[in-house]
Amino acid sequence: MPAQNNSYEFKAEMKQLLKLIVHSLYTNPEIFLRELISNSSDALNKIRFMRSSGQDYINPELDLNIKITLDKENNLFTIEDTGNGMTKDELISQLGTIASSGTLNFLENLAKENNKIDANLIGQFGVGFYSVFMVTDAVSVETKSAYPNNDAYIWKSNGLDTFTIEKCDKATRGTIISFKLKDEYKSFLEDFNIKNILKKYSNFVDFPIIVNNEVVNTLNAIWHKKKEDLQVEEVNEFYKFISNDFQDPLGYLQVNIEGNINFKALLFIPNSAPENIFRDLYDKTLHLYSSRVFIQDNCKELLPDYLKFVQGVVDTEDLPLNVSREVIQASPLISKISKLLTSKIISWLESWAQNDKEKFNTFYKNFGSLFKTGINSDFANKEKIFELLRFESTSITKGETTSLHGYVTRMKPDQDDIYYVLGEHRELIENNPKLEYYKKNNIEVLLLSDPVDFFTIPYIFEYQKKKLTSIEKAQIKSTENNDIDNKTKETNSKLIDIFQEILKNKIEKVVESNTLIDSAVTLSAGTNAMDPQMERMMKMFDKSYTDSKKILEINLKHPLIQNLAKLIEKNEKDKNVSEYINLLYSTALLIDGNLKTTNEFVEQINSLILQSTTNELSN
Repeated sequence: MPAQNNSYEFKAEMKQLLKLIVHSLYTNPEIFLRELISNSSDALNKIRFMRSSGQDYINPELDLNIKITLDKENNLFTIEDTGNGMTKDELISQLGTIASSGTLNFLENLAKENNKIDANLIGQFGVGFYSVFMVTDAVSVETKSAYPNNDAYIWKSNGLDTFTIEKCDKATRGTIISFKLKDEYKSFLEDFNIKNILKKYSNFVDFPIIVNNEVVNTLNAIWHKKKEDLQVEEVNEFYKFISNDFQDPLGYLQVNIEGNINFKALLFIPNSAPENIFRDLYDKTLHLYSSRVFIQDNCKELLPDYLKFVQGVVDTEDLPLNVSREVIQASPLISKISKLLTSKIISWLESWAQNDKEKFNTFYKNFGSLFKTGINSDFANKEKIFELLRFESTSITKGETTSLHGYVTRMKPDQDDIYYVLGEHRELIENNPKLEYYKKNNIEVLLLSDPVDFFTIPYIFEYQKKKLTSIEKAQIKSTENNDIDNKTKETNSKLIDIFQEILKNKIEKVVESNTLIDSAVTLSAGTNAMDPQMERMMKMFDKSYTDSKKILEINLKHPLIQNLAKLIEKNEKDKNVSEYINLLYSTALLIDGNLKTTNEFVEQINSLILQSTTNELSN
């Protein structure tokens, strides 16, 4: 209500709000400039709308721009726009009251809890203009409405109890905000400082921003262009600007969604991955804008973690300007945008997989490890992710990969399982004795050496009703002729029993192998155990993790095992039998990558050589 003809009191709530703004500590005072630019941009957009809708307004000849003047001599900061301006009533309503209910209570509660009030919160409640009181003690606002037959006015306040409104002689439409900076904020009179802040927050505002007669925002909001108007060169330059990458992107995708949700996006996949994609991509993802005004430079909520390699910009007009990070995290709108973006990106990758295999293979080589973690997190798109996975295989030339669909098309008619084996690298995997059966019978096995595979592939379970099965735990039925004489059965049984007795403290049990062809023995996962490679990964993360006992498979047709059986048949109490069996067990551990110490193994080998050479010399 007026105190006198040109003086007005702030409403009680507004006084309290201003007190909080002036006397509380904010995390980022430079936000005031973003708020003022946002207001000016809104005012210019309204003129643009009036022009396009044929409304009558004054000074149609004026350019649409924002001018900032930095006067170091007089310590004066001025920002001027040629937007729609304000009437006297609008000055009272827009600069004299709180725009959103609940604002004061929210900020007061933060203050009571001794929390710093993030200046981002101001814009959330539609009172961003008042952030200027962080850096000044008094503000004047000269304004003239774009609507014909309105006087110009000047609004002044020190942000305490009152504000004044008087007529002024401003001749053209728009608004001029000017103020002297507090001593501790005189750095905002430096050209380079203001230009850096503008480039950070407002580089893509769709109107020229002029600082001391120099246009600062030289880049256009190219994501608002029509698809056919985008030039590859400008897209590449834009990508380099937002990503600090020196290479062109591998590809880009423009998204324009209109309907219940409205947003535009320009997305990029880099041409190469950082050294550690799980660590180095954490702070490089999508920039969030609201109507071309910068909101947040690493909006993790816009993409699931497994798509963090995607960079770019998302711009929505449905999001209030400058919402806080906390509000973004809980925003249903952001969640819906995220789902739509995820779907678009997956479709984009599907298109590459079908139509541009070279580009898709480059993407997968760079980011496949991160992408496949979506198996464990994005259940809505799990099936689509399965289709985009790629693996090395025993049926594919080294260096090339196959999809699960490709594997299924090559399966034998009576094959029910998709087989895979985990290992540290391909060469080591190909020497795994358990592969011998599959190679002999021409059964394809996926060769998985990516560390991420240990935590993702076992959770696929099945694909096209075909179970994914590790050869470590596959149940293979013997195809050999079981019609053997009783004496051989008795010999084999005794051999297995002796193995079991000698190794009883080291293994779960000993069984005849149905998979070994060229090797004498191998270790398999126990009945309730994980794959050996999975256990190795567990030990990397938990030093106290204890290996489960394994099953020792022996190849009864191998010459070495047959000689051992004959030795036992000749003299089962031969003192060398135990040594030979323990040595075979050690070789199985060595091949499996689980031999804890080489000293004992070397002693066993030396003992065997000594015995052999001694026998040779005695003959």
